[in-house]
Amino acid sequence: MNDVMEQLAKRKTVTAVGERVPEAQLLPWAAYSDQFDPHIWFDVTLWMQAVEAIRDTYQEFDPDNAALYEANAAAYLVELEELHAYIGEQANRLSPEDRILVTAHDAFHYFGRAYDFDVRGLQGISTASEAGTADVRALADFIVEHQIPALFIESSVPVRNVEALQAAVAAQGFEVEIGGELFSDAMGDPGSEGGSYVGMVRHNIDTIVGSLLQEE
Repeated sequence: MNDVMEQLAKRKTVTAVGERVPEAQLLPWAAYSDQFDPHIWFDVTLWMQAVEAIRDTYQEFDPDNAALYEANAAAYLVELEELHAYIGEQANRLSPEDRILVTAHDAFHYFGRAYDFDVRGLQGISTASEAGTADVRALADFIVEHQIPALFIESSVPVRNVEALQAAVAAQGFEVEIGGELFSDAMGDPGSEGGSYVGMVRHNIDTIVGSLLQEE
């Protein structure tokens, strides 16, 4: 994808919004020593920097409408400030020791850092990777040890991996529920609950907190 965007940039205006985020705020990507975890959108404060990058690109490309882009970005940044506060409020419904998020793959480390969750992924950052038997066993042991009530599937990852983890936990005499589906590397269909960035993020935090609290 990087190669495609670099080629496109020779003919069109292209902005890599993630490059607006300072390296000091990025997390490492274990699979690639020279790259960073790409999932910055799960820390709303980092995604706000992406919005600013988009605003600046439009203003440079179309200066006659700079005021319009400034106003639209300002309104959206207010919405994102409110979203960031909402996630914090929902997270605070959980005690610190209950903020453990077990997901299908490692997409949520920025979320964990921003909102104080211990995030455990069954497979690596890439949705193309597969979890090995040892990974499943180790994570099952962790779930049983901490009596975690729910784990989560993701919209872009096959459910079979999480079902294998659930079975490994059951083999130890403990039941863990699949708490629901989270959006990770893809949003929902247009017009659906997860069809916008704000809707996607609200869905995720509501699903996580509701399931860990075992709410009906």
